Amino acid sequence: MSFVVNDFSISASNFTTQNSRALLRASAVIYIGCRMPTTGERFERAVAIMERLRAPGGCPWDREQTFDSIKPYTLEETYEVLEAIENRDWPELAGELGDLLLQVLFYAEMAQEQSSFSIDDVLDRLSAKLINRHPHVFGDVKADTSDEVKRNWEALKQEERQQKKEGSGAKSEKRSILAGVSSKMPSLLEAQKLSSRAAQTGFDWPNVEGLFDKLHEETDELREHLKEFPAPGPRPQGRGVAGSGRTVVPEQLQARLEEEVGDLFFVLVNIARYLSIDPESALRKTNRKFRRRFQWMEARLHESGRSADDAPMEELESLWQQAKAHERDAEEKSA
Repeated sequence: MSFVVNDFSISASNFTTQNSRALLRASAVIYIGCRMPTTGERFERAVAIMERLRAPGGCPWDREQTFDSIKPYTLEETYEVLEAIENRDWPELAGELGDLLLQVLFYAEMAQEQSSFSIDDVLDRLSAKLINRHPHVFGDVKADTSDEVKRNWEALKQEERQQKKEGSGAKSEKRSILAGVSSKMPSLLEAQKLSSRAAQTGFDWPNVEGLFDKLHEETDELREHLKEFPAPGPRPQGRGVAGSGRTVVPEQLQARLEEEVGDLFFVLVNIARYLSIDPESALRKTNRKFRRRFQWMEARLHESGRSADDAPMEELESLWQQAKAHERDAEEKSA
């Protein structure tokens, strides 16, 4: 015997407490007649499916996953959401958001299995946080601009952190404004978060020209260190096996060069912040632009039975300019 719930079934031979939870949740969302299911019913159905996949007799792959094994997929799905947004592919975005939500359901189900928390706790904490951090909507606090909202938000987060520390009995001490910026996030995003937090204290350039001055300063410092670079100086690695013919650079000089290049990136991130541009998104768009143009070059070379490896640099540069002109013409025609 088996219980049929929506479009999946639960075999009586495998029916356990875990299965019963899935059945109870799913049974609440059986569609009655032609009535469209509510958002809550749809969510309950997704939770029930996730429970069924992890239950005895469920999916072998899903059942063997852990918090650590799922982490890479969470990052991958996040970037796919961002790509769909940047492509303005709204049907694709709906699917990618579903994939991202699956990660949340997966973590919550694994946590419930070990009695740590449940999806209900996740939703309750989210709702409480949204209400508590929007007193200008759900309370009496006044905030007429987005800047005021951000200041209130940061103050409330600081207050919540202090209350959590007092509740744990930890020794009270002044917390760094940079606390909470994870060092595990992508480096461009971390740089943006760190500089934004510091700017809240007034530690910022007075205008964008100061940032360009800093960019020139860091560029000059890098060039100064390059004077120590072994002869004949930095050169492209060229074609062939990666790393072949690479100039051996003293370890201390390599460390200084890495530091100076990092400083250049940090200034560029601050310029992006100053202009309200997401540096991660800007770089991804440039990466895609480079990919399009280079692949256009490759296609032209393939038409003559060659590859990029076979073409001299002068021809590659000419093709690159043609690729740029081709894109401009396409944009003008579609405008």
